[in-house]
Amino acid sequence: MRHGYLKDPDRIYRASRDAILRETDLDRFTADERAVAVRLVHACGMPDITRDLRFSPAAVSRGVAALRRGAPILCDCRMVASGVSLPPDGVHSPVVCRLGDPRVPELARAGATTRSAAQVALWRPQQGDAVVAIGNAPTALFRLLEEIEAGAPMPAIVLGFPVGFVGAAESKAALSGSCPRVPSATLLGRRGGSAMAAAAVNALARLAADLPE
Repeated sequence: MRHGYLKDPDRIYRASRDAILRETDLDRFTADERAVAVRLVHACGMPDITRDLRFSPAAVSRGVAALRRGAPILCDCRMVASGVSLPPDGVHSPVVCRLGDPRVPELARAGATTRSAAQVALWRPQQGDAVVAIGNAPTALFRLLEEIEAGAPMPAIVLGFPVGFVGAAESKAALSGSCPRVPSATLLGRRGGSAMAAAAVNALARLAADLPE
């Protein structure tokens, strides 16, 4: 049995992008924010997320500038790190996830918290002007905000896309509420996930490399 479907990757991408532009309200975003929004919609297949997307002023341009300087990309989980796809020319940022660090289990026990949150303490040496991508753990986002409030270095941008029913909406509301001090992009509510966090990083990377949408 044969099925009729598009096979050419370029045609598939163009058809997807045309559908997104046709079905998605992007009018309130700047040009760079729009590029990120399109990638996010493409990652989840839900044009209506743009109603809940929030960008703090100049956050996207800060993230793009950081990647052009080779700033690290700090990820809360391996799924986000694995989803990051940097253009071979123009962006040479290290992708960092500390979940596998042998210090993390003890830090989690000592802090009575998740390993995702515990690893945030290990980000501090690289956190200043970094791109932080959180796509799984609300506890990591809450802990990052607590660290910043306690004087930890300020990232260039926090991409807040934790997903779930416990703490996800609340952590993203806290991130959005920290604007404009903490530069951020986030999707309010329960929706999110590793694919969306990685898509946001990839959109910034394409902007940094001056590649078309």
